[in-house]
Amino acid sequence: MSFTKNLGKFEDDMRTLREKRTEPGWSFCEYFMVQEELAFVFEMLQQFEDALVQYDELDALFSQYVVNFGAGDGANWLTFFCQPVRSWNGLILRKPIDMEKRELIQNQEATLLDLRSYLFSRQCTLLIFLQRPWEVSQRALELLHNCVQELKLLEVSVPPGALDCWVFLSCLEVLQRIEGCCDRAQVDANVSHTVGLWTYATEKLKSLGYLCGLVSEKGPDSEDLNRTVDLLAGLGAERPETANTAQSPYKKLKEALSSVEAFEKHYLDLSHATIEMYTNIGRIRSAKLVGKDLAEFYMRKKGPQKAEVYLQGALKTYLAEGWALLITHTRKQLAECQKHLGQIENYLQTSSLLASDDHLTKDERQHFCQEILNFANQQTEGKGQKVILSMHSFAQLKTLHFDPPNAVIHVGGMLSIELTLLSQMPVPVEVDQIAVNVHFSIEKSNYRKTAEWLTKHKTSNGIISFPNEVAGFPFSRNNLPALELYEMYERSPSDNSLNTTGIICKNVHMLLRRQESSSSLEMPSGVTLEDGAHMLRCSNFILEPGVNTITFRTQAKEPGTYTLRQLCTSVGKVHFVLPHIYPVVQYDVYSQEPQLKVEPLTDSLLAGIPQRVKFTVTTGHYTMKSGDTLQLSNADAMPFLYHPESKALIYSNTKEKVSESSLLIQSSEKITSITLPVAPAYHVIEFDLEVIYLPSTPTASVESENLINKELHRKSKEKQKMDNCMATVDQKVTIDCPWSIYSTIIALTFSVPFNAKHSLLSAGKRKYVQVCVQNLSELCFQLSDNNLKNFGNCIDLQLVPLKPESQQTLYNVKTQIFPPLGAEYCKTGSLCSLEVSITRLSDLLDVDKDEALTESDGYCTTKLMYEVVDNSSNWAVCGKSSGVISMPVAAQATHKVHMEVMPLFAGYLPFPDVKLFKYLPHHSAHSMQLDADSWIENDNLSVDKNMDDQADNSSIKSRGSLHSAASGEHKGLPMPRLQSFSPGQVFNSSTSMQILVIPSKDDHVLEVNIT
Repeated sequence: MSFTKNLGKFEDDMRTLREKRTEPGWSFCEYFMVQEELAFVFEMLQQFEDALVQYDELDALFSQYVVNFGAGDGANWLTFFCQPVRSWNGLILRKPIDMEKRELIQNQEATLLDLRSYLFSRQCTLLIFLQRPWEVSQRALELLHNCVQELKLLEVSVPPGALDCWVFLSCLEVLQRIEGCCDRAQVDANVSHTVGLWTYATEKLKSLGYLCGLVSEKGPDSEDLNRTVDLLAGLGAERPETANTAQSPYKKLKEALSSVEAFEKHYLDLSHATIEMYTNIGRIRSAKLVGKDLAEFYMRKKGPQKAEVYLQGALKTYLAEGWALLITHTRKQLAECQKHLGQIENYLQTSSLLASDDHLTKDERQHFCQEILNFANQQTEGKGQKVILSMHSFAQLKTLHFDPPNAVIHVGGMLSIELTLLSQMPVPVEVDQIAVNVHFSIEKSNYRKTAEWLTKHKTSNGIISFPNEVAGFPFSRNNLPALELYEMYERSPSDNSLNTTGIICKNVHMLLRRQESSSSLEMPSGVTLEDGAHMLRCSNFILEPGVNTITFRTQAKEPGTYTLRQLCTSVGKVHFVLPHIYPVVQYDVYSQEPQLKVEPLTDSLLAGIPQRVKFTVTTGHYTMKSGDTLQLSNADAMPFLYHPESKALIYSNTKEKVSESSLLIQSSEKITSITLPVAPAYHVIEFDLEVIYLPSTPTASVESENLINKELHRKSKEKQKMDNCMATVDQKVTIDCPWSIYSTIIALTFSVPFNAKHSLLSAGKRKYVQVCVQNLSELCFQLSDNNLKNFGNCIDLQLVPLKPESQQTLYNVKTQIFPPLGAEYCKTGSLCSLEVSITRLSDLLDVDKDEALTESDGYCTTKLMYEVVDNSSNWAVCGKSSGVISMPVAAQATHKVHMEVMPLFAGYLPFPDVKLFKYLPHHSAHSMQLDADSWIENDNLSVDKNMDDQADNSSIKSRGSLHSAASGEHKGLPMPRLQSFSPGQVFNSSTSMQILVIPSKDDHVLEVNIT
């Protein structure tokens, strides 16, 4: 308890003495001795951490006084530490207590270096006791840097080189002290803690070498020798504890300063060891920085071949990370190295990079530019050596402009290409020639592409911009993340006053991370100059600094695609080459075939009214001569109309109007002849004509009308679903052109809004005209003001015989429906029996003699097809609803067909319809002439149409199967067809007959069909 009490009283007295530090006469040395006594006590008690705290407090107190002195608030006792430095023998770490320096401090005779050396030696001893040797290296590096700054703040007089000696000896002393208390494996595993001391020692040895003339070409002179002697004298005698050590810091420094060879040996050993350490721990930047210093040393020692390796390595790292100033400085050193090595091409490439570098002064840039020009203008015997360099540093391609803008021309046409070059040279340069290498290729069918097709795939303005590049920077710093900078303030905890301020970068790990690349980051040295048959050249002009415009003109001779590959600028023997032009720049040359295009001037053509269509004749490579005509075949359903004042316009290939000419049109019964105006090749002739489509042409046959109706029906299904437009019909016109022996078929599509039909009905002695207007579009319309007008007497009409002999009735069709067995009436949902009786009413007649008739031993039969159809959706036909029968051609011959039907509603329901057709075999000559759809269609009768209108599922299934089977057979041989009977030949005796159907059960809601 007495010891603790006394120790507490001692600490109180020490704090009281410390609080008096602002009073005059207070001495830091006296206070140092008092607090060190406390540290000794803790050390004897083996409280090394508490002892270390005492020395750390003394260190912090002294550092604060030095900082205040630099700010103008200096203490009087600091003057004892401002005396000139006369000894620089480094740190002493091999003694637990350096009594010599402690006495100097106690007597207030110690210099700044003495105080710092003693204080650090005590901290080092305690840290080793605490088994924290790696903290020793960290603190030592901070100490050495801080001492240099403190000497400057206190304005202490230090002889040149003395501080370098002190730092060098101190670094090696710390390293040897750490190696003495750790085994080799621990030292190698913790190189990252000690490599900073190795680097600092290397730097200081290098400074001593330069100071003492040991790196100069001629060696040290007398002044250098005197300075070396003074520095060695300041070291004093070697300390006894290191006298027997072969590689002590004292011996190493004395040996390194003794001769040029010894210095080189020690400096190279330290440099290579430091580079190896940095490489092993992955600090490549630091290794390259040491290598750069080593390269500078080799250049001084006339060893450029060794220096180049280190300079190239450092430059590669700086380029990858975008350090502009370091790149510039390293390139200057590399240029000097390459010049000494006689590497002409590499030197000129580096000179061009430096000539375009804005970080150099104008005079420096002009110097490197002149180096290039001097070599380019050298007069050599014979052809001379051609040097190929990269263009990136010489000039940059900014834009390219085509004229015409779409970069599409025909064979024989002229193309203009305007280049914009940004010269990066500081002075005007006389260029002998600038050339563009063009690669020619013919793709499959490329030469057949029209100007219209090519224009759609080209840029409209004809201007191509190229990305900006910083000369010598393969990877721009713009690709790196932005700096994340934050302000930092440190305030005093006592009075909240501002102590320090600064800026912190929070994403430094992203900005300074190393980028490895297997490819070379410098501009490619192996640039090759392509030589081809297609070249664009411009000769003898001056390239001014900044923006320059160069225009190339070429005439197309062969169709194909021309790609601009390389750009080469020739200055004497030096050729600056842009190896690849990117983005890809192309222009197309076409040889177009003459073409004819007919298109409406409106969105669509309507049937029945005159409308204008435009004829466009693209001459292509054909020249229109006098007398060349277009021969149009006339169609009765679609005549062409024209006016005598019709004009034809002639345009150039760039849509510029060239001339206007009258159009001569002559028409006959079958042909319309249009005489074309004279026009050169690759021009366009345009003129308009009127056309009208007449669906109801008097000469149109019944079969043609059926085909048109079928086409309208089919297209109305397809096209209305696509664009909700009207039903359409295509009309084809055959045109003979003067440039071809083959006819051109043009199809015009007409929209048919209405389909009008009329029929003559009889009722006794009265006649009625029925007009049906069918809407073929999805638009609603209303028919108004309808009346029948008489345009005059029809005396010019000739009466046509009705051929009454063909009106004889041949067959009688009778239908009967029977309720289920045991039932009195048919019920909804129950199957009923349907019996169809087909009776022949006459013997063989002339009208029966057709392809369906077969005769065998005087017995004649014909094939008929029956079909049961319920258009009112009252019945569901179950099973097969149609079939083919063999009918004897004899009076009263009867064939009966049974099937089942199901009533869907209650009430008096009309019988289903029964239709009868002639079934013609496949060898019919007429069937060979019909299309694939007409084998089951004739006279407006279509099984497909009935199938679409039928609501019964079973009936639809049956007909679908029949149609699918027939369609499958149609792929092979011609298929049979159906032919309807003439009016009156088939009599249906069950027409308008009805049968009572009762509901299947008594519901509260009864659905009744009343007819």
